[in-house]
Parts: sequence; structure tokens; C-alpha cells
Amino acid sequence: MSAQIIYGKSISDSIRQELLHEVETFKSKGITPGLVVILVGEDPASQVYVRNKAKACEQLGYYSEVVRVPAETTQDELLELIKKYNTQENINGILVQLPLPKHIEEKAIIDAISVEKDVDGFHPENVGNLMIGDDALLPCTPSGVIELLKRTGNHPAGKHAVVIGRSNIVGKPVAMLLLRENATVTICHSRTQNIEEMARQADILVVAVGIPKLVKKDWVKPGAVVIDVGVNRLPDGKLCGDVDYDDVLDVAGWVTPVPGGVGPMTITMLMANTLKSAKRAHE
Repeated sequence: MSAQIIYGKSISDSIRQELLHEVETFKSKGITPGLVVILVGEDPASQVYVRNKAKACEQLGYYSEVVRVPAETTQDELLELIKKYNTQENINGILVQLPLPKHIEEKAIIDAISVEKDVDGFHPENVGNLMIGDDALLPCTPSGVIELLKRTGNHPAGKHAVVIGRSNIVGKPVAMLLLRENATVTICHSRTQNIEEMARQADILVVAVGIPKLVKKDWVKPGAVVIDVGVNRLPDGKLCGDVDYDDVLDVAGWVTPVPGGVGPMTITMLMANTLKSAKRAHE
């Protein structure tokens, strides 16, 4: 038996259709959601992400601005730019594309973005609200993972979910969201002993560590749902995840491919956050 493939693109497309209907209703009241993306420097991967975000805004009929500033931009100049957009009424979401050049402190930038416009869901206040289960703008990739699970009928309630990875961007928030969905959650990381045994207990296995093909089939419980958040470029230029996709196919019940699994969900959830922020601003 081969695993069922979770195609993020088709799920992402159906969510965008739902957003499109909401945006049309919203625009009929004379309100257009607005997003600004700020890109510091010339990082090639970041440029691709920024292009895709602008394209998604265009498809959904959002107002969008892409602000490109040179890598030499100082932290104070970037903070001034954020301050400007914090008060600009036609902008509901502010996203500063990470990673930033070494001389700019990431935390200072994240903290400077207005909580109401923090569509990345990285501001400490949004993170705190996620932790206690209050309404918040949620980090895009983790909330995309939850949508993938729910929309394939793999509801986390009552399941044992194992998250490999503890980053602030994916590992920790996805663990909190799984907990909110009533899963029992174990977090594993580089210091975890017997990590393979831990992984093998998972009904839902979420992997986000940035190590190509780390997870093999003997890490996977037969029939488990395997969500691969990793994106790694191999020496031959091909992309692969943190899961050895071909190896786990005949053990897992469900698995996300890389590319085409979690990736498409991230920008879609960003669009959902921008719409949510626009609604809040006009309520």
C-alpha cells in the first residue's frame, strides 16, 4: 500500500477561492486589503518569495507594495520605514522578508511591526496569544500545516503528534497549534535521545529541521500522517525535504511532497492573515 499524497497546491487553491469570495464582498463595501513586503538586499530565495507574494496579492485583488532597499540599509532606516507603514491606513499587513543582513537585529524589526499588522505572526504579543489560545494572527507555515491536516480529514484531536524541530518559526508554534487542536504533542530536537523511537510513536509526524532526507521509513509508524516542512537544495540543484519521501511512501498513510506540499500553503495563509487584519481594522 502506498501513502496518499497531500498536494498543498490544490488545498491552497481551494482556500484562495474562499478568500476571493470574501475579498469581493469586502471590496463591495469600498475596502481593499493591503499588504507591504519589505525586502532588504538581494538574497535570491527571498526575491522568489517576494515575487510569489506580490503575485498572490494580484490574484486576490489586494493592494500591494513591494519595497526593495539595499543590503547596506541601516537598522534605524528600516525601523523608520516600518513606522511609516504602521500608521498607513491602506496597509493591513507588514512583512519584512527574512533573513536580514547581519548588521540588522531581527528581533528589533519584528518587535517594531504593529501587532495588528504582523501578518507573519512573529510579534511577541501574537506569539503569547497563540500560547494561551486567544485570538491572534498565526504564523503562516504552522497554520498551513493545520489546514492540510483538517482538509484531508486527518483531524489532530486525540492523536499523538510528534514535531521534530523547535524553531520559533515552525517547530514551537506548530506544536502549540496541534495542542490547541487537542492532539497530545511531543517535541523532539537535536538533543533528543532515541529520536527514531519517538518519531515511530507518532500518528502525525511534523518534520522541520533543515536536514535533507533525515526521516527514513523506520522512523514512521505504519499509516501515520507525515508532514514535511523542510526545503533543502541538493548538490545537483534538486529540492528535497527533511523526509526521505520515496523511502517512506510504502509505510506512511499520508505524506506531503517537497516541493508542492506545505510550501503553497504558507503564502495562502499570509493572504488569509492580511484579510483578517483588514476585517479587524474596519470592524
